[in-house]
Amino acid sequence: MKPQFERRLAILRNNMLDAGQDALLIFSLDNLRYLINYSGEAAYGIVTQCGAYLITDYRFLEQAQQECVNGKIDCQIICRDRDRQTLGAVINGVLKRAQAHRIVFEHEYISVSMWQAICIDNPGLVFTPAQAMLDSQRKIKDEWEIAQIRQAAAISDSALAILLPQLKLGVSEREMALELDYQMQRLGSEGISFTTILGFGERSALPHCIPSARRLQEGDLIVIDFGAVINGYRSDMTRSFVAGEADARQQAMFDTVYAAQSAALASLHAGLAAHDADAAANAILKASEFAAYAGLGLGHGLGIKLHEQPFMGPHCQDILQTNYVVTIEPGIYIPGYGGIRLEDDVQITPDGYIALSHAPKQFEVAI
Repeated sequence: MKPQFERRLAILRNNMLDAGQDALLIFSLDNLRYLINYSGEAAYGIVTQCGAYLITDYRFLEQAQQECVNGKIDCQIICRDRDRQTLGAVINGVLKRAQAHRIVFEHEYISVSMWQAICIDNPGLVFTPAQAMLDSQRKIKDEWEIAQIRQAAAISDSALAILLPQLKLGVSEREMALELDYQMQRLGSEGISFTTILGFGERSALPHCIPSARRLQEGDLIVIDFGAVINGYRSDMTRSFVAGEADARQQAMFDTVYAAQSAALASLHAGLAAHDADAAANAILKASEFAAYAGLGLGHGLGIKLHEQPFMGPHCQDILQTNYVVTIEPGIYIPGYGGIRLEDDVQITPDGYIALSHAPKQFEVAI
């Protein structure tokens, strides 16, 4: 069994034991990837103190066997006949064999109608919402996880370096986004971490700008937010540029965001409250001439999901711990004019942080 999955299941079972829980029903595909290495669709998991089970159907049976057994994971694959077996009946059979009575389930990842059908097949059993127990466990990354994020970030760095010489007058946002997506996958990414955000000129003020046919003009601000994926783990980086020479206002915007990010990064270390890191960046932004246009929140956790705990804003009480991986991404967004954001992925350490993304923060690009 791969040691990282063995450790994760052991931690989960210890947490379940402490909470007096016999079984956990898993409906999140991200959590199935985290616990038992399954990367497909149409699957559900059950973890007890004595076993791990993956319920799927014939479409994903071979994939599940390749990913979750064969000496990799101590997991039993159950192939459900969807025409003859309800999901609830299969769950009932596993829970009865495990003699599970105190059962928790991931209520955030299942529809009301599906849950009602499961309950009909499990009369007499008491199910309790799991309260995001795996979301909390996933905050601290193991060495293997960090290595995947580091590799994804390195692909993003390289893809951006290839893209920058192609930022010429007349190219469209959509063309550049497609090129960036292609380069990441050519370099080994499994796909894209999320729909690439890329905006020129006034559209760069849209924090989540969907690439359009808008073409690059001299003097445009440019925001590019993108990421790669390795073994299900994601990177997330933003760089901002100006097409040609920056004017005084543009340079002041960039310098302010750069200073805010630098202040937040300098504050990081295990034991720091997440809201204090946000405050370090916010102090720079609020003291600037762009205070009214500062983005809210500093960043978020990163891993199998793009946005994981902790969500680093002014009200986040989470205390950063060693091997959290988070983004640091302050920004300024002026409607009708443009925006600037700088974002990096970092690993929290006892004394500071380790940068996982390394693309240069140049501002002016030759056009």
